[in-house]
Amino acid sequence: MALSFAPPAERSVALHVIAKPDLQAWLAEQPDHVAAWVNSNEFTGALGQALLLPGADGTPVAAIAGYGTESTRVRKRFPLASAAEKLPQGSYQIVSGLPDSVREMECLGWLLSGYSFDRYASQTPSQAALVAPEGLDAARIEAMAAAEALTRDLVNTPAADMGPDQLQKAAEDLAQRFGATCDVTLGDALLKDNFPVIHAVGRAAAQVPRLIEVNWGSKGPKLTLVGKGVCFDTGGLDLKPASAMGLMKKDMGGAANVLGLAHMIMALDLPVQLRVLIPAVENAVAGNAFRPGDILTARNGLTVEINNTDAEGRLVLADALALAEEARPDLLISMATLTGAARVAVGPDLAPFFASDDQMAQIVHRAGNQTADPVWQMPFHTPYEAMIEPGIADLDNAPSGGFAGSITAALFLRRFVGECRYLHFDIYSWQRTKEPGRSKGGLGQGPRALLAALPEILEL
Repeated sequence: MALSFAPPAERSVALHVIAKPDLQAWLAEQPDHVAAWVNSNEFTGALGQALLLPGADGTPVAAIAGYGTESTRVRKRFPLASAAEKLPQGSYQIVSGLPDSVREMECLGWLLSGYSFDRYASQTPSQAALVAPEGLDAARIEAMAAAEALTRDLVNTPAADMGPDQLQKAAEDLAQRFGATCDVTLGDALLKDNFPVIHAVGRAAAQVPRLIEVNWGSKGPKLTLVGKGVCFDTGGLDLKPASAMGLMKKDMGGAANVLGLAHMIMALDLPVQLRVLIPAVENAVAGNAFRPGDILTARNGLTVEINNTDAEGRLVLADALALAEEARPDLLISMATLTGAARVAVGPDLAPFFASDDQMAQIVHRAGNQTADPVWQMPFHTPYEAMIEPGIADLDNAPSGGFAGSITAALFLRRFVGECRYLHFDIYSWQRTKEPGRSKGGLGQGPRALLAALPEILEL
């Protein structure tokens, strides 16, 4: 699906963006017949309203989009998309009313409002097209929209069509598009190459476990992205109830998000040495599934007591993070749909993250606000380390008690990154109800914030 700007054309409809408090002043400058048309159609400038203005022959000569009030706009991620979704098919060019400070965000929202997951649909809705405003970095906006569409498509695809095989193919296709390399460690080769925990978690599935590695770029700082690729999570032998299993096709959302971020980095040709690591597995149930009470030894030698097979995401990430740490990257980032505790803490709309230093965290938080990709820092609270130390092994994959679940999971992962500068995102990657620019279903959380933050972080 191409989410791109329309080329400039003589037949583009001029679009005026009108905030509710500004409507009367705008009408005062219009011909009487325009004011009469606007009033007769009960257009008030409320957020989400859209209206074509016909000429003498009835063909549209302009359009207006309601931009509401400041108090209504702050409740929406992409306010202008509310109106974009109501305009009839055609090409539109914004000529007035959109503040420069939000132009990039609103144009991105417009493009994203055209997304639909159409793999299994016989019909898809039409979309009003937008001509890129003059001076806008259209290529950057289009790269962000394409990356978001990739992430959403991957997360939305059912596990029957998005298992480890298909996730590998998605990574290979992305690598081929941008001239990157893609290498895969498959099945029992994981044991030979010392990825024992990835193998243990995924060995019960019909599609064998694997570690996918993409490399791109030969100059600049070393940036490594690690994404959780659990393509479906039954919970393993600690089986989830049906109510908790229904959305588990999205448990590879971390992988989908790092592939989206990698897409933007490569499309925009950022000066970094990019490495993407995705442990891709299905947490299935079979006679050879790993068990509660088992003790696994990870790549870096740490032992892990399995107290719940449904806490498998941190396990597969452990081997991948240990591999990443061996190369001493300048920045290491992991993304995962890791804990329900993160949703309890901040809800579904914020992406909680952990940072190895507060300066990085401040940069990421600021970038999230600037890119309509809100994030919130959570603490690596070291006193909780005792909660992940069971005594019988070095680490416990599922501490009892229910407290600080997102923090203890992040502390678990931190044991595998050494002294690397590290950011970990515990994301939801799902939009529960349709919102302007955000269709119900798979969602990117964090990649735009990271894209904006990376240049400043890598200069620290």
